[in-house]
Amino acid sequence: MLGFLAKGLFRDRSRSLFPLLTVAFGVSLVVLLDCYQRGAMDGMFRTMSSFVCGHLRVATRAYARAGADATNELALLGVDNIVAELQQDFPEVTWTPRTRFGGLVDVPDSTGNTRVQAPAAGLAVDLSEASPERRILRLDKSLASGRLPAAPGEALLSDDFARRLGVKLGDKITLVSSTMNGSIATWNFVLSGTVRFGISAMDRGAMLCDIKDIQQALDMPDAADEVLGFLPREQYDDKVATRLAARYNAAHAGGDEYTPEMETMRTASGFGSMFKLLESTMFITMFVFVLAMAIVLWNAGLMGSLRRYGEIGVRLAIGESKGAVYRSLLAEAFLVGLVGSAVGTAIGLAGSFYLQQVGFDVAGMMRNATMVIDDVIRARIAPTSFIVGFLPGLIATFLGAAISGLGVYKRDTAMLAKELGS
Repeated sequence: MLGFLAKGLFRDRSRSLFPLLTVAFGVSLVVLLDCYQRGAMDGMFRTMSSFVCGHLRVATRAYARAGADATNELALLGVDNIVAELQQDFPEVTWTPRTRFGGLVDVPDSTGNTRVQAPAAGLAVDLSEASPERRILRLDKSLASGRLPAAPGEALLSDDFARRLGVKLGDKITLVSSTMNGSIATWNFVLSGTVRFGISAMDRGAMLCDIKDIQQALDMPDAADEVLGFLPREQYDDKVATRLAARYNAAHAGGDEYTPEMETMRTASGFGSMFKLLESTMFITMFVFVLAMAIVLWNAGLMGSLRRYGEIGVRLAIGESKGAVYRSLLAEAFLVGLVGSAVGTAIGLAGSFYLQQVGFDVAGMMRNATMVIDDVIRARIAPTSFIVGFLPGLIATFLGAAISGLGVYKRDTAMLAKELGS
């Protein structure tokens, strides 16, 4: 029976092609949406951790409470000892200090007077050869021109920012900012290169310096705003991060507002509520989409059985039992759902694989973005991607035929001649 139905599935296009295409189309959309949402969330987590808060962050309690309003006045003191302690207590985590600063980038003319000025968002990191920051920030891949700073007093600007200022490699630029103690600070740098991170918020006006230069420029000896930690393989695990943070904070209980405190990526600067909102939104979106697809496929199964009203009557008239007709309808619906779901899953995975490798550039929509989000959103194929559309497609098609097929048992055999004659 199954072999006979399988032949009919491919030979009788008028009966099976439309249901099969409907199932394949719906399933492919579900798979593609699932992979796209997962990739977008992963990209946001990865970008946030790399450029903003790490998987773990150690900062003073006052700095952590201030959030986006935190200043260098609340920085960690004795940061070298703090990093050494963290590396000893948590050797599985990669630790690196960072300092954020803001100010004006002043570009002088040939006479030494100001030619142009523009505000900059600065980030000071360890740029030495052995530093993990080169890998975390993808500096080698992000370098647009020139080279990474190799000598004291060298700095990087985002490529778009440098073009807007009209500065070239080797030009002198002056940072006008404020010290850790609140006084005005000016410091000269030489532009060694430009970078393009592919993140609109960073590429508009970023300045990247070695942390030792900023410690001198802003009067912050052996100080840094924060020390970021990255879990093994740079994969965030909330359970592991929460356990490590609780262990560290228990050992540093008490103290004042300048006592170091460890936060996870979900709790740092209020990102936890944002990620919960995003996860809830994506779950609801996926649930509604799958439910809508299931209803459509269910309805397709119902309509398919109704269109075959006359065929069922003929089969009953020639002596086929109602149970046999009903079972054949179920078997056929199962085959349509199976083949359509398999084809749809394959198409969805193929599209997801393309997005996973190439990505979808949304830079045009992110020009005025203030969040640190990658301009290229990629999909990610996970084990659940193989069943997230396959099972609903198969089950909805089968249930639609099962419910509509119950009408077979309501057919009055004595009325078949009259029905067929009319």
